[in-house]
Amino acid sequence: MMHYLNTLFVTTQGAYLAKEGEAVLVRVEHETKLRVPLHLLGGIVCFGQVSCSPFLMGECGERHIAISFFTENGRFLAKVQGFTPGNVLLRREQYRRADDLTASARIARAMVTAKVANARISLQRTLRDNPDLLGKEEVEAAALRLGHLLEGLREEKPLDQIRGMEGEAARVYFSVFDRMILASKDGFRFAGRNRRPPLDPVNALLSFVYALLTHDVRGACEAAGLDPAVGFLHRDRPGRPSLALDLMEEFRPFLADRLVLTLINRQQVKPEGFRRSESGGIEMDEATRKETLVAWQKRKQEEVVHPFLEEKCPVGLLVHLQARLLARHLRGDQDGYAPFLWK
Repeated sequence: MMHYLNTLFVTTQGAYLAKEGEAVLVRVEHETKLRVPLHLLGGIVCFGQVSCSPFLMGECGERHIAISFFTENGRFLAKVQGFTPGNVLLRREQYRRADDLTASARIARAMVTAKVANARISLQRTLRDNPDLLGKEEVEAAALRLGHLLEGLREEKPLDQIRGMEGEAARVYFSVFDRMILASKDGFRFAGRNRRPPLDPVNALLSFVYALLTHDVRGACEAAGLDPAVGFLHRDRPGRPSLALDLMEEFRPFLADRLVLTLINRQQVKPEGFRRSESGGIEMDEATRKETLVAWQKRKQEEVVHPFLEEKCPVGLLVHLQARLLARHLRGDQDGYAPFLWK
């Protein structure tokens, strides 16, 4: 059973999750709406006012099924998880590398290289598929600048310089992100990245999908025996899954950003599906949230050829493969970390 495809998303407000025999029941107003066998699940994600019985949480802990709680808009709140034994020797090596800035810089450089390369591919595909693109020159200039940053990342550099180059790449990429939005421009305009809370529909979608990606990558780190809180590019901060954020960087352009652009450009989501909250942030309505979750799950089932392993695999498995490749490198079974490079 491939757990990366089996996440139960619960978005109905007021839903209550309970255990009955070997299944999870989803109840709304005392009526059972869904029954899912526990052995088919790799995770449960709850959005908004969704609660779980203590017996279900205990059983999920025993079976290593993580239960994550988010706000309706995708802001992470908490995670319930049983004992994770991990691999003590692997984690000790992870901690040693994280404490060594030179060793951290080597791993971080590979991850940032993949992020910049994948962002550049995203821009180039937009140019290829839309020869009459409005603002074509700006997108070409941004792709060229990302190419120059890639050249600079060929050589070893201090960690602070690598982090600076990652920030510059993100700034260049997002400066032309609006040019890749081709439909419903009046309702989906992107003037720059903002969050906590997101101030426009595009940022609301990005934040929501990034939260889903974080959940998957964090689970992949734990499954590989790694500590998701100890990273190399992102440094230690209480409550932050730094390693998960490190591995996420490779997948933001390829998986998260392209999904958001597809949802908008194919008009699967509409401007009317967003509303402004009392705090001034933008929130998705129930239908938009469900449409995004369905698209996310479908995207994870698509198949691609892994660039390093040269084998076909579902997109949902990629984060697990990358976590294991990182673990292999840390154990000394592989000379360097091979990041995910979109082709």
